Amino acid sequence: AWVKVLFAGLGFQDDVLVATLECTREVLGEALPSEMVAVVRECIEAALGHLEGAPRTVLSFLSAGAPLGGLTRQYLDALLRGERHLASRLILDAVEEGVSVKDIYLHVFQPSQREIGRLWQMNQLSVAQEHYCTAATQLVMSQLYPHIFSAEKLGRRLVATCVGGELHELGARMVADFFEMAGWDTYYLGANMPTAGVLQTLEQRSPDVLAISATMTFHVSAVAKLIVDVRASDAGERVSVLVGGYPFNVAPDLWQRLGADGCAKDAEEAVAVANRLVVDGVQ
Repeated sequence: AWVKVLFAGLGFQDDVLVATLECTREVLGEALPSEMVAVVRECIEAALGHLEGAPRTVLSFLSAGAPLGGLTRQYLDALLRGERHLASRLILDAVEEGVSVKDIYLHVFQPSQREIGRLWQMNQLSVAQEHYCTAATQLVMSQLYPHIFSAEKLGRRLVATCVGGELHELGARMVADFFEMAGWDTYYLGANMPTAGVLQTLEQRSPDVLAISATMTFHVSAVAKLIVDVRASDAGERVSVLVGGYPFNVAPDLWQRLGADGCAKDAEEAVAVANRLVVDGVQ
């Protein structure tokens, strides 16, 4: 469904993706061992059956009636024009006028970043523009850190990371910042983190929760492998694993199948789920 929207933005007819899947099915049917062919065919048949009813566009993530909807539109328009200084000023002025940093994250940064991804998917935004907007948002976030790191500490610890190969790290950074604002001590590892580095950090930091982020669906297997490795480590006996990102939003039970302890659709929910895991020991 995601590729159907992408191909439509590139000007391809719907039958291009159908033909691609059919060719894939044919070639893999010839190349794979017989015990794998049935699995492949099941996946591709499911995709072909879903395609006809899947939309060719994605609705905008922005709404004038949403909380801070006007500010979000102004902020995103400034970024798309390449005016990051104006974008920064809009946010800093809003905070000075009493808008909470949490609301800025949830109602401005989150929908604007999702909208940027939508525009890229529909070929209305270049990769360079997408990267510029994301980098500018990271810069604005850093200007808000005096507000973020002022919360009274609870004595709880979080390690947050993206799996190896995952370069979309803004969501994970927002999650870590929300934990800071909630009084947790956080250790944010960033994008494309090798498993060995994650395990070493768990041993050194002894966190209560490990938050793992994956934005692209083809990194789900890396999340599964990381969870297995964490569970097999000494640190795995004392840490709860929380996962999040696009694949988990579109497949609500995926986190359970991967062996995680909890899942959250955004940064605010991540804090609530983590607090329950630490206090109650259950999701």
